[in-house]
Amino acid sequence: MSETIQQQVEQREDEQIVQQGVHNFSAEDEWVKPDRPELLEQLEWFKDQKLGLMMHWGTYSQLGIVESWALSDVDEEWSRDSVDWDYDAEELKQQYFDLNKTFNPLRFQPELWADLAAEGGFKYLIFTTKHHDGFCMWDTKTTDYRITGEQTPFHTHKYADVCRHLFDAFRDRGLAIAAYFSKADWHTPTYWAPGMERSNPTWRGPSYNPQEYPELWEQFVQFTHEQIMELLTDYGRIDVLWLDAGWVCKESRVSQDIRLGEVVEKARGKQPWLLSADRTVGGPYENIITPEQTIPSEAMNVPWESCITMGTSFSFRFEDKYKTTRQLVHILMEVVAKGGNLALNVGPQPDGRIPEGAIARIKELGAWMGTYGEAVYGTRICAPYFTQRCAFTRKDDTVYCTYLYPSEDTCVNDNIILPYTEKVTAIHLIGTDEKLQFHSDEAGLHVKLPAHEVGDKAPIAHVFRLTAN
Repeated sequence: MSETIQQQVEQREDEQIVQQGVHNFSAEDEWVKPDRPELLEQLEWFKDQKLGLMMHWGTYSQLGIVESWALSDVDEEWSRDSVDWDYDAEELKQQYFDLNKTFNPLRFQPELWADLAAEGGFKYLIFTTKHHDGFCMWDTKTTDYRITGEQTPFHTHKYADVCRHLFDAFRDRGLAIAAYFSKADWHTPTYWAPGMERSNPTWRGPSYNPQEYPELWEQFVQFTHEQIMELLTDYGRIDVLWLDAGWVCKESRVSQDIRLGEVVEKARGKQPWLLSADRTVGGPYENIITPEQTIPSEAMNVPWESCITMGTSFSFRFEDKYKTTRQLVHILMEVVAKGGNLALNVGPQPDGRIPEGAIARIKELGAWMGTYGEAVYGTRICAPYFTQRCAFTRKDDTVYCTYLYPSEDTCVNDNIILPYTEKVTAIHLIGTDEKLQFHSDEAGLHVKLPAHEVGDKAPIAHVFRLTAN
């Protein structure tokens, strides 16, 4: 199969993954607008950022398998598909929990991560402080199951408190911090308590009914609150508390009320700008809607963010295949044209480095954003939004159209039709700032490209600046 055909096949597969998604996300008409001016201001700031770097990193990176989910017996059909060795379920779970004893990412350099993110055009970091497996990537006082715990060989390293050093490095380069935190914790005995009715087989919820064991559940609630307050008190400015495990809520089939509002409001006493993304739950603490591995079919005029992987998995996988820069730009522009941010996920290696393939993509994306970022950052939605080939955005009185080419073999015509029917007095080509000839009719704007832009290989996109004054 030729390289071009192979890229097209992979692109179709990636697009199918993005379109299918992982689970449902909250509806636009159910979004609850905050009534506090500082939160409304922070939401406008969030909508300006457009591109965040998401990173799933923990002990699971050593095996190159999906984060946490192999621990849940009821999810084994999909979560253990990469476990290609003979195993006993109970032994596998114990082996997974024991990965802290061998996790030693000696090549972790937070400053290099932050430099790369800044070069890539990212504006904020979303980092897994704790996934469902309960392993904490900060120096928590609530459990020994942490990166600074004595059983973890990395605990003596100068960067052992990963969250502290990572957050500081990113903030030093002007990037904001979103703290990913799982509301579920499959390691603590106050959530997965041994010897209970749901202890074996394990599932994603608690091993007991919280209504039948209220004292045990209250211990878990206090444990969760203490962890959240550690992060929101001792780790500098946090702009977003990004909460996963949507089944942990009062409305769940097995009610799991952790009194989230109580701890978020307590945290806002210290950080009044704090946004809460209580994903898939809805209500006043889901300030940001977070589709996963999908893009909404229509534009949404509320704060939202699609978390999409650069490779095939949120966690690190050996020999992973990364989306092309063309694919990444096209995903970004569809997300932005529909009013969202893109949280592009990269899984770091177990040794603490970012994979070379991901580094190359990040740098290429950053180069593209360095030229065309004005059509991305700080923009808002603009009809007709997204039309497969055209992504429209607006900044004040300026409209941008990013004309996308599916592959480098796509024919580049010297005349392009932009389906925009509002009044336009001038069109400039971003990158060269050339003023272009055009005329308009009921189909839109007929734009004539300069001769030097018409060649054998199509660019990722042509980006046009449309003005009406």
